[in-house]
Amino acid sequence: MRHIMTKSLPNIGISSLLCVLISIFSYSNVALSFENPDTQQAEEPEKGPHRGRLLKDDNFALELAIFETGVPPEFRVWITDEGQPVKPSDVSLNITLTRLGGVEDNIKFKPQGDFLRGDTVIYEPHSFVVTVTADYQGKSHRWQYDNFEGRTLIEAEVAKALEIGTSIAGSATLKESIAVFGKLNTHPEYRRDISARFAGTVKSVDVALGQRVNKGQSLLTIISNETLKAYTLFAPIDGVVVSRQANPGEQTHARVLLSISNNTALVAELAVFAADRHRVSLGQTVRLSAKGSKQPVIAVIKQIDHRLQPNQSVIVRAELSNNKAQQAGQFVAGSFVKAEIEVAEHPVSLAVKRSGLQAFRDFTVVFVKIGNQYEVRMLDLGREAGEWVEVLGGLKSGAEYVSENSYIIKADIEKSGASHDH
Repeated sequence: MRHIMTKSLPNIGISSLLCVLISIFSYSNVALSFENPDTQQAEEPEKGPHRGRLLKDDNFALELAIFETGVPPEFRVWITDEGQPVKPSDVSLNITLTRLGGVEDNIKFKPQGDFLRGDTVIYEPHSFVVTVTADYQGKSHRWQYDNFEGRTLIEAEVAKALEIGTSIAGSATLKESIAVFGKLNTHPEYRRDISARFAGTVKSVDVALGQRVNKGQSLLTIISNETLKAYTLFAPIDGVVVSRQANPGEQTHARVLLSISNNTALVAELAVFAADRHRVSLGQTVRLSAKGSKQPVIAVIKQIDHRLQPNQSVIVRAELSNNKAQQAGQFVAGSFVKAEIEVAEHPVSLAVKRSGLQAFRDFTVVFVKIGNQYEVRMLDLGREAGEWVEVLGGLKSGAEYVSENSYIIKADIEKSGASHDH
């Protein structure tokens, strides 16, 4: 005789999305949730004296439990007939677990004491369709039920509207870095101080403070004190007038009259403290970001000071291009910056993006996507650097997992009540 017990998966439809959007606009301080009137909590299954699920066929009954006290999770089964214990060796038992994606675990049993003990570790998540077959005294008994946890169903158009993004798990290079702070200065080769070649009187100043000038453009006209002839000073580089110390009628007095600066190339002066000094070397890549910058830019370490600053740090200088075509000229000399100096690289065979990780029960997890279904995967994690985290176990290479807005999946699973149940 076949008994089928099911626990429905939550199914998020378009109407649910509309409910969410209405809730967001109506209650800005209410957390995102999905309402689905078709999703009902399954009745709590009947339990036996060992806190396992009871499966009955007339007077024949099994109590099926996942036991994990002091051992990896395994099935243990106690059997009764007409309310009386049955000798475990008199029953032939087999359980098949069908997981999301069609993977099957076939479990055989051997007698141990007053129960039958499964020969297979029940790895997480404990989410599967359970098929139980028991043969006793020439009669076959069969049950099937859903035991889902950490699983939900979201239609493709809803996932797209909620911007749920996925990635494929695979190899990656973890770039280890140290965080430092510093300040941007104009590259020494991209600044010019303009002085008069011959002492004289300033006849005219052709540019204003803050004005952008081109190489060869007229800057000042000077009347020589010796020859009383006028000569012109021209811009030696493209740039911006950042300092003006001259006005018509003034004497030049062998001083700086104008300064021109070009922010096409900048130098980041970064403070590295003693604990990290030995990890920094010439040629290393630096990722720089500043307040208001759209994205980090790449710089390269070109020089390391050999003397300590008063705060016991060493100044490391990294050069970066600030060309408009490349970085939209987003950095300005004098800006304070945060930097990540890449000090090591670690190729790993399997990694996931940090943005996809969520806390679930006592685990760190990602949610894999198979069709329109999403299910939790408990991870054993290793090293982490930047956006990547190494995966040592719990996920297969090539698996599609949620890497953007994974919190939506977690919230829906927790709301649906697809919980851990043995």
